[in-house]
Amino acid sequence: MKKILLLGIGNVLYADEGIGVHFVNYIKDKYQFSHQTDQVDIVDGGTLAQGLIPMISQYDYLIVVDTVNSIDAEPGEVYFFDFDDAPAEIDWQGSAHEVEMLQTLNMMDIVGDRPQTFVLGVTPTVIEPMILGLTPNLHAAIPVMEHTLLSHLTDLGFSQQIMNNITIDQVIPDAYKRGCYVDA
Repeated sequence: MKKILLLGIGNVLYADEGIGVHFVNYIKDKYQFSHQTDQVDIVDGGTLAQGLIPMISQYDYLIVVDTVNSIDAEPGEVYFFDFDDAPAEIDWQGSAHEVEMLQTLNMMDIVGDRPQTFVLGVTPTVIEPMILGLTPNLHAAIPVMEHTLLSHLTDLGFSQQIMNNITIDQVIPDAYKRGCYVDA
């Protein structure tokens, strides 16, 4: 059995910075996934980064959802790539949690604990404190991100069923009440 982790990273209090968290909560609330042998777990990792290592290391496969910066990219552009083969234009220096997540994955790689990792990223428009929600550019990227993720999971043999016909706007107001808590 392969254990897959869909991990949303971000700070929901900084507008577009919270896309990873909002997106995985949306997917978790909207879909139920099934597979003959494998399992997918969906986790809001917030900004814990290194605190997530004990949890991440228990998985065989990781999909990180987060903001990414890219040279000459327009806000709302979606990227999906293998962490081991990141496009040259991807810049991880956008925010403190991105750098910390990159360092976390690199540390796990050094000790051989990092699972096969893919990144579903989107370039942010606004990263400002105390704004709960997404800008129009990132809001418009949600269908592309959703299609990309569902296609990838289908390629891995998962089927999905819509359990709740919701929008991401219905998930965002409660984002600060959710989150990952890792026992140390």
